[in-house]
Amino acid sequence: PSPPAPHASELLCTRMADKKDWKLNICCLGAGYVGGPTMAVIASKCPDIKVTVVDINPKQVEAWNSSSLPIYEPNLMDHVQVCRGRNLFFSTDIDKYLNEADMIFVSVNTPTKKFGAGAGKAADLTYWELAARRIAHVSTSDKIVVEKSTLPVRTAQAMEQVLQAEGKGVRFEILSNPEFLAEGTAINDLLYPDRVLVGGRETEGGLRAVQTLADVYAHWVPRDRIITTNLWSSELSKLVANAFLAQRVSSINAISALCEVTGADVNQVAHAVGTDSRVGPKFLKSSVGFGGSCFQKDILNLVYICESFGLKEVADYWHQVVRMNDWQKNRFARRVVAEMFNTIQGKKIAVLGFAFKKDTSDTRETPAMYVCQELLEERALLCIYDPKVSKEGMYHEFEIHNFDTKILDERVTRAKDMYEAMDGAHGVVILTEWDMFKTVDWERVHGKMQKPAFVFDGRDIVDVSKLREIGFHVFSIGKPTVQGGGRVHEMDRQQSVLAKYTVCLR
Repeated sequence: PSPPAPHASELLCTRMADKKDWKLNICCLGAGYVGGPTMAVIASKCPDIKVTVVDINPKQVEAWNSSSLPIYEPNLMDHVQVCRGRNLFFSTDIDKYLNEADMIFVSVNTPTKKFGAGAGKAADLTYWELAARRIAHVSTSDKIVVEKSTLPVRTAQAMEQVLQAEGKGVRFEILSNPEFLAEGTAINDLLYPDRVLVGGRETEGGLRAVQTLADVYAHWVPRDRIITTNLWSSELSKLVANAFLAQRVSSINAISALCEVTGADVNQVAHAVGTDSRVGPKFLKSSVGFGGSCFQKDILNLVYICESFGLKEVADYWHQVVRMNDWQKNRFARRVVAEMFNTIQGKKIAVLGFAFKKDTSDTRETPAMYVCQELLEERALLCIYDPKVSKEGMYHEFEIHNFDTKILDERVTRAKDMYEAMDGAHGVVILTEWDMFKTVDWERVHGKMQKPAFVFDGRDIVDVSKLREIGFHVFSIGKPTVQGGGRVHEMDRQQSVLAKYTVCLR
């Protein structure tokens, strides 16, 4: 379809920009969580480069041109305000800016395929192919095309075929430049990256294209942190990096279950293990499970690739990381029901947090949705509070997973603040580690909750001993399950099992 007419302010900024001679003209196709922040930092660090972000969604572009950005990321607005209208522009005039660009970043969505061969595992490359075809159709000059989306290994080869299919004599050099951003710290990750990875063909044109992109990042990234590889190594490295990180999360979450029934504390175990320099401390924080748009999608993509090449054992190994994550979310939800006397029908449960992690508004694959879904299936009444996620954002995630919106209307409300969410509740479920949840006045909360009052900490942020002294029944991921007032759950049974096991060993 024809793109909507540009806004008047957009046209003015464009005319101003056209008067300047730019060292390089960059266009980014896709104004989402990756494209927007990445281009904002490039523009702020490279004032001699023109950067235009284009998107087919006019509301998305309008938000980027406003004082209310479409995504929340700490310090993002600072970078946008510095260079928007100077050398950073957002537009719906896709064809114009694709054609004018010297370098095009493709940052479109590549979700997990939901139909046909590879459904549930393979990447859906529909948007990627449409982007490639559009670039080929409108381009009248040679271009460097950069894969910014996370793609299966050897996708660049397919992109080359699509781009060259027009047969207009235009030359395209394909590069892989995967992002390694963590939502909530994306701007800091862009400013001070552990590494920037650029992969290209090992030809004269390919090496020249790699150098051009490396020179862009070298405006602020030390050269020794800019790694260059061939295309296939770069594409695969992104999937493997996310798989390794998710593997650590699932590993410590598996151990958290063992800690709960043996009396060990998962934080103490993680610290003891993480002080080994061969292991390190990062990503050893137990929780209700990992979420976000990358980890699960990329691992399932890796699984599908392994299966496609007949590497069943490798595929099974990585698939277990996702299975463990699903089990952790389900285990947590089942614990809520079990602790509350195996019935939560009609009970108000306060849900603190819905984003998949703190300092972001992103709800994609958030563990909160899965836990809430199971609680709703038990007919609980949920009152949800998240400082950055709107009611529409919550509903959208449920709808993507085909949850009945009628049930949401009947049994889900969004609170104005965390105390409103907990007022009169039977239980509190903490699903996102927002800093404000670490400063709750639990004495005040306990006085207004139904008794017995339950707290289920899925992010390990509360002082369990203090809450038990107040009178709460507390369950925290990876902590011993002994309750205050002499109330004991699994611990006694497990200690009995261990005693019998010790006798058998003798």
